[in-house]
Amino acid sequence: MELRGRNICAGGYKESSGSRFKAFAPASGQFLEPDFEEADAGLINQALVQAEEAFEPYRKLKAEARAQFLDRIAVEIEDLGDRLIERAQLETALPKERLSGERGRTINQLKMFAQLIREGSWVEARIDRAIPDRQPLPKPDVRRMLIPMGPVAVFGASNFPLAFSVAGGDTASALAAGCPVVVKAHPAHPGTSEMVAGAVIKAACETGMPAGVFSMLHGIGHEVGIGIVRHPLTRAVGFTGSLRGGRALFDAAAGRPIPIPVYAEMGSINPFFILPGALKERAESIAEGLKNSVTLGSGQFCTCPGLAVGVAGDDFDRFKRFWAR
Repeated sequence: MELRGRNICAGGYKESSGSRFKAFAPASGQFLEPDFEEADAGLINQALVQAEEAFEPYRKLKAEARAQFLDRIAVEIEDLGDRLIERAQLETALPKERLSGERGRTINQLKMFAQLIREGSWVEARIDRAIPDRQPLPKPDVRRMLIPMGPVAVFGASNFPLAFSVAGGDTASALAAGCPVVVKAHPAHPGTSEMVAGAVIKAACETGMPAGVFSMLHGIGHEVGIGIVRHPLTRAVGFTGSLRGGRALFDAAAGRPIPIPVYAEMGSINPFFILPGALKERAESIAEGLKNSVTLGSGQFCTCPGLAVGVAGDDFDRFKRFWAR
């Protein structure tokens, strides 16, 4: 699959007047081809306008139609084969086994949401029937259910180029609910993002989805992401990443004339508290377990402990010696 380095908007590759950038290969220290085009203001607007136009016809589709769309995305991602893993490995230096497992997780997430919307209970429908002759006042008929909000902006995470990225859980859940999606691809793996976005667009075409149901925009700076969040047609934001980045998006969303929700999973130092009794009994095994947690997935998991807290003394000193080995 030849990479074009362009944004994908409403069913096709679009040119942009934005700046150019290249992906970086951490293992070799080299920049990778091709050049990628950063989305300009016009393309951001086009993506959101077409997402809004797609919203009504998409939300009115039967659950089975949306489920088939998600299942087809899973098939198209799987059909990318080793090419996807090889590009992701170049852009992230993550092991092939880790990336293959993450691709499997992405595919399974899509299939899980497809099954969920077929089953239907996610709408949480409630019917509270009227009692017109109730005293002292009649009881009205009250009905509620969860409904789609409109175009959702999704931000790809740096540390999970597949499972929390272009077709990850945020995108899958938004599409399952009936919301068009505009993805801001992470600049650390733009080629991987383009390949997955191409699979989503292909699946949309093959299952007859509205053209604006999915778009993916590139951007190496903050302007593209903030522009998407501040656009009046964006109805919600899904974000996985740093505390600083998530707060910036939250502030932009809250500062709009009509604020919108930001569903954010942000970074933390994940403090780890070790009680004196545990240190006395198994200081060495705790140190080994902590070391494994810190290095799990090349240190890229959000559960990675960043701070160990214990009571000063001989047992804690023994723990530190085990940790330093």
